[in-house]
Amino acid sequence: MLKATKINKSFKEGTTKHPVLIDLDLNAEPGEFVAIMGASGSGKSTLLHILGLLDSPDSGQVIINGKDTARINNRAKDKIRNQETGFVFQFYHLLPELNALENIMLPIMIKCPAWRWTIEKPKAIKRASELIELVGLSGHAKQKVTTMSGGERQRIALARSLANNPRLLLADEPTGNLDSKSGAAILDILHNLNKNGQTIVMVTHDLNIAQQAHRVISLIDGKFQ
Repeated sequence: MLKATKINKSFKEGTTKHPVLIDLDLNAEPGEFVAIMGASGSGKSTLLHILGLLDSPDSGQVIINGKDTARINNRAKDKIRNQETGFVFQFYHLLPELNALENIMLPIMIKCPAWRWTIEKPKAIKRASELIELVGLSGHAKQKVTTMSGGERQRIALARSLANNPRLLLADEPTGNLDSKSGAAILDILHNLNKNGQTIVMVTHDLNIAQQAHRVISLIDGKFQ
């Protein structure tokens, strides 16, 4: 499902080079729930962005569903991001001008050629409606996301990440911006998805949350411990 080998990443500050990730290896098998735990600034979000093809390593290899992402062009990477992986951000990244259902539909709209959208739109609405029900917010489909609570926004963001049935779900501190009750609701949804076969890689700074995964990996000073 996911294999990362010898991942290195550094950032420059003036003439100084700061290593963030050092020779990291990571495998996630189909249906596995992996948690990567680390303190703020440990590089865990940087790693997740690399795994989700939102950033590139300085060196190393990321293989997703058998595809070596270093050997494919940007269009092929875009397709993987849109159709084979789903990404849940700590701060939601929803479009404020759209309602909840429209936000969930966005990945489907991006996947669809413009000339086919009129034909495919009813299917997209049906899929988005199923997902908003899955996260327990079917009564909020037409609500603008700017009027929702943090927990509700994160559930909409989670539903959006599932729009194209990705085989791999990447979650970046999905409960980090939420109160304990809202965070527990997000974790319940992730657990139910995983029970149904969804592969999940999640980063968190919270040990209690990390321990709910099948496997916990600690990231300290750019290295796995």
